[in-house]
Amino acid sequence: MISVLNKPGRAKWEELAKRPSIDNASLEKTVRTILIKVKLKGDKALKKFSKELDGVKLKNISVTEKEMKAADKLVPDELKEAIQKAKTNIEKFHSPQTEEKKEIEILPGINCWKKSTAIEKIGIYIPGGSAPLFSTVLMLGVPAQIAGCKEIALCTPPLKNGTVHPAILYAANLCGINKIFKAGGAQAIAAMAHGTETIPKVFKIFGPGNQYVTCAKQMVQQENVAIDMPAGPSELLVIADDTAIPEFVAADLISQAEHNPDSQVLLISTSDNLIKSVESEVESQLKLLPRKQIAVKSLKNSKIILVKNIQEAMEFSNLYAPEHLILACENADELSGKVISAGSVFIGNYSPESAGDYASGTNHTLPTNGYAAMYSGVSVDSFIKKITFQKLTKEGLRAIGNSIELMAEAEGLLAHKNAVSIRLKK
Repeated sequence: MISVLNKPGRAKWEELAKRPSIDNASLEKTVRTILIKVKLKGDKALKKFSKELDGVKLKNISVTEKEMKAADKLVPDELKEAIQKAKTNIEKFHSPQTEEKKEIEILPGINCWKKSTAIEKIGIYIPGGSAPLFSTVLMLGVPAQIAGCKEIALCTPPLKNGTVHPAILYAANLCGINKIFKAGGAQAIAAMAHGTETIPKVFKIFGPGNQYVTCAKQMVQQENVAIDMPAGPSELLVIADDTAIPEFVAADLISQAEHNPDSQVLLISTSDNLIKSVESEVESQLKLLPRKQIAVKSLKNSKIILVKNIQEAMEFSNLYAPEHLILACENADELSGKVISAGSVFIGNYSPESAGDYASGTNHTLPTNGYAAMYSGVSVDSFIKKITFQKLTKEGLRAIGNSIELMAEAEGLLAHKNAVSIRLKK
């Protein structure tokens, strides 16, 4: 089911590290049409797309207070406790990420400092459908709260009966989010980017989604709206040797494969015996999986690669730059220090990727498609902007004035030079 490659040469690594391709031209054309219609027709377009694409006829786009109260009663107490525990752990990890103001004296009379200030208006997209990601509400809502964002708009696709999944509403309420809208897909991204009669325009959009959502986010980024990061289908890379437990490795691979048909998982191993055992385990565990059909399609995009040694495995992983990386091998702690590119790392046999998805405390909104080589996952920093300040006295300006004049003149910017010279003459 998963293709197995036996010690491929390094010349083939670049090709092996490529993600499954999609028809971008056709995708962009579809998404651009949606963006334009929502921009021009607002709520009317949202309701039309909801009926056409989601099969839901909406009267109201906003989630009402009555719906919020009804949802609270529908979430089992046991699940509420689990969500609350996850929120507590996420808060513990993210709270220390805030920065205190620190003033630095560069020279006598020159003081500089940096202030962090929250992005006032943010938008959060939460996928719904067959896998309503209420955990993502926590992953985005908690750091937004800690950062101090004043206005949070949440968009999520409605269920067939026109409601929103109760666990999504419960998690949102827990995070203090009360502006919740029934809108999914590229049309939701368009609404948050441009604003409609109901949905407010935001400054930055967060959240995962399918290829239409991802494409829409990248397009609106060109129209004065920021996004969290380029993101695509979920992915996992596992590095395993003879000390790995085959059942665990197989379970981890399948856990990511069940996300979407275009997800991708990789197993990089130094052990031929382990690979055979994992293949057998994957077959066994798939039989019990409710989302088997999705996982099977995903596994066809996936690979198992036998390498010469752990060093090769680490080098390939850093080239691939996975969203999630599991180190199920001897000396995993030591090897973790050699990770250069990955969204989030899980160390040892008892650190499943699912822990990071839900309740260990780290954020699960991570760069995919190789972007972990240059992007970080979501943190409190993602919800703030940093403003620098400087204050110079006469003494401070004298200390660096001549340097500024010389540099400005050398660049041919004489007005810059004069802004300093005129002060020095005083």
